[in-house]
Amino acid sequence: MDLQRVLEKCGNFGPYQILLLGLYGYTNIVSSFHYFSQTLISFTPPYRCSAPVEEYSQNFTERFSCSVLQYDEDRTSFRHSKCSSWDFDKESNYESVTTELEWVCDDAYKLAVGQSFFFIGSALGSIFFGYLADRIGRLPACVLSTLTGASGDFFTSFVGSLPWFSFTRFISGLSSDTQYVLMYILVFEYLSPQHRTFGLNIIMGVFYSIGLMISPWIAIWLGNWRSYLWAASLPALGMLLFPLFLHESVEWLLTKGKFDKAVSNLKSVAKFNRRQVEDSVFDEFIKHYREKLNSTQKKSSDTFMGMLRTSRLRKFTIILLIKSMIITIAFDILSRNVEGVGISPFKLFSYSGFVVLPGGLTIILFQNKIGRKGMACASLLVGAFITATTGYLVGTLVPANYSILLGFMVCLARYGAVVAYDAEAQYAAEIIPTSVRGRGVANIHVVGNAFAFFSSYIIYLGTYYKPLPSLLISFLLIIGACLCLTLPETLHKQLPQTLEEGEAFGKGEKWYFFPCFSRNRQSKKSESQLESANEITE
Repeated sequence: MDLQRVLEKCGNFGPYQILLLGLYGYTNIVSSFHYFSQTLISFTPPYRCSAPVEEYSQNFTERFSCSVLQYDEDRTSFRHSKCSSWDFDKESNYESVTTELEWVCDDAYKLAVGQSFFFIGSALGSIFFGYLADRIGRLPACVLSTLTGASGDFFTSFVGSLPWFSFTRFISGLSSDTQYVLMYILVFEYLSPQHRTFGLNIIMGVFYSIGLMISPWIAIWLGNWRSYLWAASLPALGMLLFPLFLHESVEWLLTKGKFDKAVSNLKSVAKFNRRQVEDSVFDEFIKHYREKLNSTQKKSSDTFMGMLRTSRLRKFTIILLIKSMIITIAFDILSRNVEGVGISPFKLFSYSGFVVLPGGLTIILFQNKIGRKGMACASLLVGAFITATTGYLVGTLVPANYSILLGFMVCLARYGAVVAYDAEAQYAAEIIPTSVRGRGVANIHVVGNAFAFFSSYIIYLGTYYKPLPSLLISFLLIIGACLCLTLPETLHKQLPQTLEEGEAFGKGEKWYFFPCFSRNRQSKKSESQLESANEITE
């Protein structure tokens, strides 16, 4: 008797699963506080040079953002002088990293450098905590990952120089994804298959949105970036209580041969769900997995590097890697680039956080109708158009006069990024053969996070020309959309199990094949055949 059948008897959507989903929601709030803390601590308000001391003794002194124009000593010519201090038009008197440390003008690069280390940590953390999860279990690795990220945020609040800022952001980045992914796995394994897609997407959409929408107001209420980082890291301590309520992954325990502990967890779940399960069920369960573990099954020789040895799989792998880089960079930039549109960046960040929920609902409603390739391609293409339009408007319109329009476009661009990110995750998992799916998805995810290192520098390009980040991202999204057309459709297909099947998967399929259009043609053909048959009968 396999695990799914035992879970049905123990309850795969009962009180325990409701508790699990609730704690998963809490994890999403903690995760949103953590990931976007780097955005909320680094807002740069409008600024200009502080008035020089000699201004009051001269007839003319004009201040710019990075220099001051004033009479020369002979008072017959003008000269530009670099600023040594600045006046900031702070939003609600909020003190950010930028305003406190005055990382603007010639020092503006420091913020980009420091924040980029967050993504280096993210890539290495995915590898380290993924390994740790296989060694000590999903639940303890999830708790340790979350506490590591929170400690990075907490220690960041005490630094005042670029080297220490970079180091603490690196520590913070170690858990940017693993704290969410490991909890996702726990929920996935204990939840009934028919409730997974809807339950996981709705919980993530609702609670992640809540975290995004309230975090800017917490920052404004506390008044400075150091206090905000303390508040953002504090909820992570709640993860210490998770082992008191949740059980370790049964599938992980089975792979380690810990059958007694696996049965103990299942019995506890059954008791929590008020189910009576006979001991004979668990005896059959243990017998089944002991035989499976001890059997001399042929071990798969498939490896992730094997995906690069054959022509079609090599093409699929390289395309998935490039798409992961593009989408991860675009998602991060479009989520963070909320300044300079005539609306308070705190308010705009909060309002745009709501799009996570409709983004998840869009995937639920349309992905099974238009297909994986169609959803991935369309989301990237539409996202590119919206992003390019936003960049053009930002460059040509006066933000103070068109703030509502620009704010709406920013929210729309962020919505497109959410849909593209979610669509890409499922599409990649289905294309990669089962034998290397875990390693393949992890490696693609790590590469994407590693290239998010460049997102801070792309945002920095906006200091030279404000629309430049949006225009560059739209160009990359178009490339990603075109690459999608070269991948096979996976909807309603038997997914590849081995590398050999993966090499043959989708062979002969045209680049313009989409299931939604194919069904329409097939439906019309069937109707035509039915009409012909009726005419013959008549």
